[in-house]
Amino acid sequence: MKRLVALLCVTAVLAICSCSSPDADPTVVTLLTHDSFRISPGVLADFEHRSGLKVRVLRSGDAGTLVNQAVLSKGHPQGDVLYGVDNTFLSRAVRAGIFTPYRAPTATQVPRAFDLDPAVTPIDYGDVCVNYDKAWYTAHRLAPPRTFEDLTAPAYRNQLVVENPATSSPGLAFLLGTIASFGEAGWTGWWKRLRANGALVTDTWAEAYRQRFTVGSGGQGNRPLVVSYASSPPAEVLYAAERPATAPSGVLVDTCFRQIEFAGLLAGAKNSAGGRKLVDFLLSAEFQRDLPLQEFVLPVLPGTPLPREFTAYATLPARPLTLPAGEIDAHRDAWISRWTASVLR
Repeated sequence: MKRLVALLCVTAVLAICSCSSPDADPTVVTLLTHDSFRISPGVLADFEHRSGLKVRVLRSGDAGTLVNQAVLSKGHPQGDVLYGVDNTFLSRAVRAGIFTPYRAPTATQVPRAFDLDPAVTPIDYGDVCVNYDKAWYTAHRLAPPRTFEDLTAPAYRNQLVVENPATSSPGLAFLLGTIASFGEAGWTGWWKRLRANGALVTDTWAEAYRQRFTVGSGGQGNRPLVVSYASSPPAEVLYAAERPATAPSGVLVDTCFRQIEFAGLLAGAKNSAGGRKLVDFLLSAEFQRDLPLQEFVLPVLPGTPLPREFTAYATLPARPLTLPAGEIDAHRDAWISRWTASVLR
């Protein structure tokens, strides 16, 4: 029995060594990211040609799922670079030690408001806000709501669809926006009033926007208000069968919460040299220019020109709501539990 145990121990050690050996192709770099990641083929091909690297992209749900999987595989990551962790999950990822600190050289040009942790490089930002159907409110001769409080008024009963913050990144950002607006003492009361006013909760953004929202569902849904992004209106214009003169949806700028996305070199990456080049590329002028019409987010690199679809159809909030990343990390789970108790039970 002792010999058998010893043999099993040796076998296990050899298996661990085999799994962690640097057997990756040095010409391949793997990017772990969320399902929304997009890049123009020509932009990617240009980077691969100049760097001599082949980029392998692994998509994995939204930001929360992405971080959870990276934490579970800490030390033996599935890739070399993680892109898509945002300020709602950043502190958790850093505290878990999934990153080897590295910053792209061009990060020195990024405004300090986006620079939240030295372990990672800020890449883009956007705002989670309530969107409204312009035509619906015109047809019903009703002014759209403007504020959080308006959403609880009887005139807007049964009109809003929101995402569950436990299962959706925009849902979590919207919850954080209400906490930033109403404070620790007031946000649960507001949510109870919102729920009593007929707000519908879905698990995902796709269900809320593509199935329930009157604009995103092509008129099949019955909710003229949805938690989405400030960049959703230009996306509707860009993907319309016939490009409209104005965006069909608008944004309630007083409900916007700012999200910032980051890229980091994963601890234990098999191709750390290639990973550094990839992080540098994500904050390059070429990739930053490509971001708006691919992922419908805004570049953090100053001076990056925005496409006409953004300047003409997007609404950028002047004072988006924010919360410190450390405060989010300290209270996120408790806030979600309180939300669940207040809204779903």
